[in-house]
Amino acid sequence: MTASGAPPVAIATRSRGSWLERLPSWAKSLVTLGALPDDPEEERLRKASLVLTASMITALAVVWVVTYTMLGLYVPAAIPFGYQIISVASIVLLARTGRFEFFRTSQLTLMLLLPVLLQWSLGGFLASSGVMLWALVSPLGALVFSPRPLPLFSGYLALTVISGVVEPFLTPAAIPEWVNVAFFVLNIGGVSTVVYFLLRYFMRGLALERQKSETLLLNVLPASIARRLKGGERPLADRFEEAAVLFADMVDFTPMSEHLTPEEVVEMLDGLFSEFDVIAERRQLEKIKTVGDAYMVVGGLPEPRPDAAEAVAEMALEMQDMVAGYRTSSGETLRLRIGIDIGPVVAGVIGRRKFTYDLWGDTVNTASRMESHGIPGQIQVTPNAYERLRHHYRFQAREPMEVKGKGRIVPYLLLRRDQDASTQREET
Repeated sequence: MTASGAPPVAIATRSRGSWLERLPSWAKSLVTLGALPDDPEEERLRKASLVLTASMITALAVVWVVTYTMLGLYVPAAIPFGYQIISVASIVLLARTGRFEFFRTSQLTLMLLLPVLLQWSLGGFLASSGVMLWALVSPLGALVFSPRPLPLFSGYLALTVISGVVEPFLTPAAIPEWVNVAFFVLNIGGVSTVVYFLLRYFMRGLALERQKSETLLLNVLPASIARRLKGGERPLADRFEEAAVLFADMVDFTPMSEHLTPEEVVEMLDGLFSEFDVIAERRQLEKIKTVGDAYMVVGGLPEPRPDAAEAVAEMALEMQDMVAGYRTSSGETLRLRIGIDIGPVVAGVIGRRKFTYDLWGDTVNTASRMESHGIPGQIQVTPNAYERLRHHYRFQAREPMEVKGKGRIVPYLLLRRDQDASTQREET
């Protein structure tokens, strides 16, 4: 679908991207191991964080393996080397089977036990340069990765006490003092670095996902309603004494769509409704919903405003002007029927899993009937809307018509803004 003289307006959205998009390509391949297609984004983030943590520790273990081997401490060297082998094997198994629970359990258990065994093999806290600090990664990681972190933290405390008890019975390894001091620095700095980057990576990723969720929520609900809903207010319902309700519907959409491909139908509706959204946002109106080719918007809620009727009238005129320049791919013109009423409504959130913000009341029903009983290409309003707008706009009265629930009423066609009234108001 194209507009005469100009292409359809492109609706640009600003997005910071997901946590995964910020990684280099090689890191994406690594951290997505074990992720399932139907995993929620937060679960993907947890899996990625554990894979990244295990990979970092596996790589850092090279320092301990090489140093202890050069010092002739083959048993202490074999412990981090064994961790490397088992860790790499578990990552490969995760990639092939997707069994994240087994990977999580094995990794957190290894992170807890092997630093303790390494400390004992070196002769205690001082001789090992406090290598047991690495065991702290296990319970801290469990806070992020595991639904049951307490057992691992309890295990860490128990092993710390046991290490203190057995300390007098251990034989310290012959390690040069400078190596001992250097490893104190490496152990403290290494644990701090791994924990910092683990928590930083996870929290930033979680913040991005929550921002995306917040954006999606604000696409469904007005900001003030979203805040109340997140605050736990249920049921969430309000009455507004004066709201301006607009219904718009495309004329002969069903027969028109039969000549278009599904892609063309969706593209046409998306293009139109996206531009309607832009007008509604500029006019500070609330889009309520779309149903098929129908579009509903309201002014005066969730925050009351004195110019709600004028804002809705201006949007209706803009919508008509915009649609007038459109043609379908087969050259057909588009026309809208628009109905407007002004009066009291009840607004609230309904649903639990897929909730919506909707309106009810006689004003809503009457606005819908103004549209369905309207003239193609025209904006039809109720007497209430006419009385509210007649000093600023030009109208044309129609013959009285029978409207369900209202009896016989005289509807009016909204033609244009009254320039004389606008000029007089500006001079005043």
